[in-house]
Amino acid sequence: MQIGTTLSQFIIEETRLYPGATGDFAALLNDLTVACKFIAAQVQRGALVGALGSAGTDNVQGEVQKKLDIISNDAILHAMDWTGHLAGMVSEEMDAPYVLPAGIPRGKYLLLFDPLDGSSNIDVGISVGTIFSVLRAPVAGRDAVAADFLQPGVEQVAAGYALYGSSNMLVYSTGYGVNGFTLEPSIGEYVLTHTQMRIPEDTSEYAINASNHRHWQAPVRRYIDELTQGREGPRGRDFNMRWVGSMVADVHRLLCRGGIFLYPFDTRDPAKPGKLRLLYEANPMAFLVEQAGGAASTGLQRILDIEPEALHQRVPVILGAKKEVERVVAYHQEG
Repeated sequence: MQIGTTLSQFIIEETRLYPGATGDFAALLNDLTVACKFIAAQVQRGALVGALGSAGTDNVQGEVQKKLDIISNDAILHAMDWTGHLAGMVSEEMDAPYVLPAGIPRGKYLLLFDPLDGSSNIDVGISVGTIFSVLRAPVAGRDAVAADFLQPGVEQVAAGYALYGSSNMLVYSTGYGVNGFTLEPSIGEYVLTHTQMRIPEDTSEYAINASNHRHWQAPVRRYIDELTQGREGPRGRDFNMRWVGSMVADVHRLLCRGGIFLYPFDTRDPAKPGKLRLLYEANPMAFLVEQAGGAASTGLQRILDIEPEALHQRVPVILGAKKEVERVVAYHQEG
């Protein structure tokens, strides 16, 4: 029995194939996978090591932090801050860029991450994950400042996520398609299992929190109402709804078998145009979805074209099957 193509091998071979790829980036991604393996182990052990439940603190957005939020955030920071590949890091759990230790060379990349997406589901055993995005530092060799991270998603060098569930996976793209790797626990390595993942243009499956129906704007209500009418409605066929509540799990499902995911604007708080964070969730997932042949929009604008205004900016997110996303966008244009 052969091991198969490991993530480390794949990264090195990818570096050789594509112009502009460097050994620095390959090393960066390999270091990040160490943190993901550690987080996977903590999630799996959960209550056995007292890691479940609330930490009794709030993050910068005022959300209650889980113990594993803090454990995961610290794991990534300390797996990456010594490497010399980064000029800075920002996280959904921190209000400002992380200051790298003194004496460490400042590199040419920036790392942005949500250390544990879906952590509200931790205590009930539902899949969660780490989402990450890599940008080039505008000025290599110095400490990054907050403004350096405010780049549109189209500028991402790479993006991906680690999924902690029934199997532990790492899915990423450097702009040449999307590939998925499954953690083989017997050897402690991620092994290539999903090559060039693709999202079909059409789908009969959607993911949305339907309890918010009364708060949606008219274009989204119209779209979802048509789906729920099934074969008796204007779409002429039945649709299935799937909703996990961990974005990383919902996006992983549509990368594996198609679908559309919506977390649209709702009217409850006009000051918050969306729930999901542009830099830590929307941009990396939009990058992956587009690389897999799908589309990603707020309903009014391509997500990857948004010029960020703040580190913790929120946006509506509609992504997945290209034809379905285009239909929702068309409904927004019609008003």
